[in-house]
Amino acid sequence: MHTNLSIKVGTAGGTFLSIVPNIHSVDVLRTVVLAALGAVVSFTISWLLKWILKKRKK
Repeated sequence: MHTNLSIKVGTAGGTFLSIVPNIHSVDVLRTVVLAALGAVVSFTISWLLKWILKKRKK
């Protein structure tokens, strides 16, 4: 089935514009904080595991 690009763009734009008013700044801030926390925890655990394995090989 062949669809026109303008239909896809219009649908995506309409969906985006209908979602934006329902997103509160508190939700965005919470998401940013949780993403940063997850990245820090992931990095720390990876670093600790690498350090433990390196120490264990010696």
